[in-house]
Amino acid sequence: MQVRAEALDAHLEKSLASLYVIASDEHLLAMEAADRIRKKARSTGFSEREVLIVDRYFKWGELTSTQQSMSLFGDKKMIELRIPTGKPGKEGGQALQDYAANCAAAATADDTLTLITLPKLDWAAQKSAWVTALQRAAVYIDIPVVERPHLANWIGQRLAAQGQSADKISLDFMVERVEGNLLAAHQEIRKLGLLYPEGRLSAEQVQDAVLNVARYDVFKLSEAMLSGDVSRLVRMLEGLKGEGEALPLVLWAVAEEIRILLKLKLGVNDGRPLAILMKEYRIWGPRERLIPNAIARVTLKTLQTAMHEAAQIDKLIKGLRARAFAGDPWDALLQLAMRIAR
Repeated sequence: MQVRAEALDAHLEKSLASLYVIASDEHLLAMEAADRIRKKARSTGFSEREVLIVDRYFKWGELTSTQQSMSLFGDKKMIELRIPTGKPGKEGGQALQDYAANCAAAATADDTLTLITLPKLDWAAQKSAWVTALQRAAVYIDIPVVERPHLANWIGQRLAAQGQSADKISLDFMVERVEGNLLAAHQEIRKLGLLYPEGRLSAEQVQDAVLNVARYDVFKLSEAMLSGDVSRLVRMLEGLKGEGEALPLVLWAVAEEIRILLKLKLGVNDGRPLAILMKEYRIWGPRERLIPNAIARVTLKTLQTAMHEAAQIDKLIKGLRARAFAGDPWDALLQLAMRIAR
């Protein structure tokens, strides 16, 4: 049974299932959901807790033996199975299917409750037999990442929960400072609750209190480039440089996006529908929304030139002579990304 994170409390008030699964890359939200399940379990007598972590040394027989072993004191037991990679392997996949079948026999938690935590699974993993088995047998909580367009609203809701509010300018300021780091965003919101009383926060109060704790993801860089958000693009590249991100990886992310745009542009010029082309190249999520405008904005010649420039920057990174650029390769990469963003 699929349950949204915001509906978890209502579910827990009604009953406690024997098996829960939390899948998310948003560590703060996954942790909060797990804490709510643990709290409910403790309140209903699950006083014993065992944690199993699936690493290279993990034996899947431990899961079954832990489920079947009785507590020395006859207490109810909560088992937490953590799969950090989200890839249990062939043996683990079968073990999870068998485990799900055992849990399905008990619709509600009796003596044992199990909580399985996973990262966000890719499309192929979501179609696997073990995930399907867990989705059938468990209360399955798939928590999406809070993307930048929704971050201001999320911050506003969290402020409202502690009796505070802020205007759009202040919320946008916070988004710029905490983008990609939801745990830090949570900490900054809590800090505002400690520093100031309930009510409307002024822009000065927010700016004085909130630190620059943004953590930039190299794979989010393409979103800023596709959307034409130049200020965000500059900020992200400077942040990645300051964080010591590997320049070849950043160049690869930018060049790969340009390569896809070039293929799409050629296909559109040949009369093929963009929607079909995006399906062929497995484009979904925020990129699916941003690419049409980028395709309309950027010319074929610009994309072809950009691919040539990417090859020149690669030479520059390797210490070879590059005809198009000289000096700092980070500056050259910024020029390349700006060519697409503009």
